[in-house]
Amino acid sequence: MSIAELQKTSNFYAHRDKIEQEVAKSILGLGEKTKLRDACEYALKSGGKRFRPLLVLLVADALGNNLNVIDAALSVEFFHTASLIADDLPCMDNDDLRRNRPSLHKAFGESTAILASYALIAEGYGGIYRNGKNHPEGALLCLEAATRCAGMCGAVNGQYLDLYPPNDALETIQKVIYQKTVTLFEISFIFGWIFGGGDLQRLDAVKQGAFHLGMAFQIADDLIDGSQDSRINMVRGVGRDLAMGMFDEEMNAFISSMKGLGLWNEDFQEMVLLLQGYASASAGFLAPPAIFS
Repeated sequence: MSIAELQKTSNFYAHRDKIEQEVAKSILGLGEKTKLRDACEYALKSGGKRFRPLLVLLVADALGNNLNVIDAALSVEFFHTASLIADDLPCMDNDDLRRNRPSLHKAFGESTAILASYALIAEGYGGIYRNGKNHPEGALLCLEAATRCAGMCGAVNGQYLDLYPPNDALETIQKVIYQKTVTLFEISFIFGWIFGGGDLQRLDAVKQGAFHLGMAFQIADDLIDGSQDSRINMVRGVGRDLAMGMFDEEMNAFISSMKGLGLWNEDFQEMVLLLQGYASASAGFLAPPAIFS
């Protein structure tokens, strides 16, 4: 089956439609309609591919317990969107565009953008509460994961190192990728596993699987971007050939992890093919699959 055929038949798109519907409903729960709520809506509906919340649903589906994890999936999207708002700010990456539209601080002003990021982070923790009301032990573990992955051990320090890298060593590049990108994949897998009814004793193996997928995803993204990124970028750091080899290693390790966890179903097999196609697009063989672009 071709990449194009996979994109048309995969469960990814049915899940994404559900996520889109739930995101639209969630906006009404953000309070009265104000410029700040409009800013949150603008950021949440900016054309993102919903890949990270999709992972929450895919992990839960693969467990086969038919448990509802949509609030946890939305939490991941809120956290991710908040991080993008912060990344675009003039004091950070100073990006005027996000997904071919004015970034939030350009459309609504810097102060409103900062407050919108705060609101979405808070709402993300609210989703953990809502999904965890019937699973208090799991909710505590998800709260720990979100706090760790978002803070000084995760995305916050990753952004700092991206802005002020101490050197261009491979270890620094890998640390930035882990803290900025992989941590959100880790949250996605943990949320899907815990609220999907997975064995809490296997969380370390779940984190390992998320690590390999997150690393592969970012390396593929760097292969697409080439050396255009002005800061931390795997292709700039080690060269295209070595980066492609590292991508293949991470994908193979991810497959092994999924088999060990009993998650290696058709959806994850299709996802691997799509991500491999995404990385291959860096060589100009085909357009990047829409689910990742």
